[in-house]
Amino acid sequence: LDDHEDEIRRLVGTCRGNLVRVHEELVAAGVSHGYTTLTDYVRTHNLKEAPKLPAGRYHFEPGQEMQFDTSPHRVLFKDGERKCQCASLVLCYSRMWYIQYYPRFTRLECKTFLTEALKYFAGACATCMIDNTNVVVLHGSGADAVITPEMVDFGRRFGFTFVAHAIGDANRSARVERRFHHAENNFLAGRTFADFADVNAQAEAFCGRINRKTQRHLKATPLELFVAEQPAMSPLPPVVPPVYLVAYRVVDVEGYIHLSGNTYSVPYELIGRQVEIREGLSQIRVYHGPREVATHARVQDKRGMRITDKRHRPRRSTAGRRSQQPLPEERHLRSADPLLDAYIDKLREKSPGRGAAAVRRLYRMYNEYPEAAFMAALREAHKY
Repeated sequence: LDDHEDEIRRLVGTCRGNLVRVHEELVAAGVSHGYTTLTDYVRTHNLKEAPKLPAGRYHFEPGQEMQFDTSPHRVLFKDGERKCQCASLVLCYSRMWYIQYYPRFTRLECKTFLTEALKYFAGACATCMIDNTNVVVLHGSGADAVITPEMVDFGRRFGFTFVAHAIGDANRSARVERRFHHAENNFLAGRTFADFADVNAQAEAFCGRINRKTQRHLKATPLELFVAEQPAMSPLPPVVPPVYLVAYRVVDVEGYIHLSGNTYSVPYELIGRQVEIREGLSQIRVYHGPREVATHARVQDKRGMRITDKRHRPRRSTAGRRSQQPLPEERHLRSADPLLDAYIDKLREKSPGRGAAAVRRLYRMYNEYPEAAFMAALREAHKY
């Protein structure tokens, strides 16, 4: 088949790798070799797929590198299964591990996760290996990747720099890649969670157990190796600032601001004015100038929600509304007899509004009939 190699290579591409079709086309062209001969030739000369290269081995010194990545997992909640993003950070020397789950993964979730992970490790390694995610990378890939200025500043704050590996070189980030299979088939297996707070609390506890477990290939626990790695890591800054995104909105005519598909109320006096929004992972703070004017719990996994704080709505005027004070007839009847007091309560429950018509009718009967006869009828009526 050497004389037909170029034709076979072309047919493999044209027939989408289906060697049965390739053999049929060759037979039609007058090449009489058998099907098994063709498959052996394609396999031997790697005409269908490139040969697999041997995996490399990477050695890391304490505090040299940590690896960060995300992976989609199916998480079972009480209200059903949901596709979530698993964020994972691994210290390459000690294999210390930290994971969290999010309904989506934007730059806000990225910065929040890394902040919580670095607080969990009480420090950071010199470099953070990533897989060219556009949450961190502005453009380019691998050695030519340009990190967004915002994430460069974030890394500088904690004493590390982002580095991207070449596209398709999953072996370079194997420390973190290998952990996703373990999380999906050990942590999530057989577990049902109430909400994201529940899944993340259990995920942190699960990582704590794994970090205290002896690793056969390490002949030690990650926590024991971490004791040697931590002095070489950059310590946390004296103050870890909160993570939030800043956005600006104009308050609509109903007194709401729109953010990430949901609406949140603000004081109605700010209608038509621009406000500053500081969107954290769990909380939204709204500022008008230097003043904080509203705070809401952030809706993470739903859209189209309308969140209202009653303190932001104008007080309804009492003008034109009927007084809720008791009628003069009612006050007179209540002071006459305890039985009348209880009967009026029941009467008002069954009557529309304040029950004014029924109370006034009762008062006329009280005045028109003899007291003994009226009270006897009242006692009989009260039974029902």
